[in-house]
Amino acid sequence: MNPTVSKITGLICGYRVEEIEDKLIQKIRWLDKLIDELAKEKAMEKILRK
Repeated sequence: MNPTVSKITGLICGYRVEEIEDKLIQKIRWLDKLIDELAKEKAMEKILRK
């Protein structure tokens, strides 16, 4: 995982990603969020906040 993955915030599946306590579930939701953003055709640079 990218070391800046903790910068991913927001709602996914009705849960705030940054508030999920189980680390495995949090990683899964981060990936869900990334896939959702890519599906919306956002540029990778914008998603990764470069």
